[in-house]
Amino acid sequence: MLQSDVSARSGARAEKEGTAHSLLDRTIERFTRHVAGHSSRRGLLGRVGAWVTFGALIPTLPVERASAAQTAKPKFKAPTPFAADAQTTDATACNYWRYCAIDGFLCASCGGGVHSCPPGTSPSPTSWIGTCFNPGDGQSYLVAYRDCCGQDACSQPMCVGTEGDQPSYRPQANNDIIWCFGTGALIYNCSTSVIVGNAS
Repeated sequence: MLQSDVSARSGARAEKEGTAHSLLDRTIERFTRHVAGHSSRRGLLGRVGAWVTFGALIPTLPVERASAAQTAKPKFKAPTPFAADAQTTDATACNYWRYCAIDGFLCASCGGGVHSCPPGTSPSPTSWIGTCFNPGDGQSYLVAYRDCCGQDACSQPMCVGTEGDQPSYRPQANNDIIWCFGTGALIYNCSTSVIVGNAS
């Protein structure tokens, strides 16, 4: 008698579960057939493609974002007339910030760089110094100017920066001296500017 009760209960449970599964199966089947009957594969692909395209375009919408906002560069007060006109981008222009005390042709315009001599010339072992204000960061830097020697002058436009220029009896800050002594040739070609350090 016990065995028959157990088998009757398990049969009733299986019938209930089968009904539940078949109800779920029938609902999903009806929904799937409805969607398949009212849409095409091309339509579905078109809608998916439109959503993907729209999703890719969202970042390009003109929305103000705090992370993309640029902070305004602080405007530093220039300590000298040269610094008021100085710029930080074009090293071949006389108003480049490092050239506040230079006197001569720029090696950056003569085949060299801001701090390197053109091929065929050699830097002088001695230099004169100046203190130049960088408008990009608002700091003043100690700059050493070296003449490049060994070839004729490159005949580019000459730059004369007189900031901090001292008389000849203060040669370390005089930019009128040809600093080629100590090299193999005393022929002046151009001048470089090397940052020595922060002047603060």
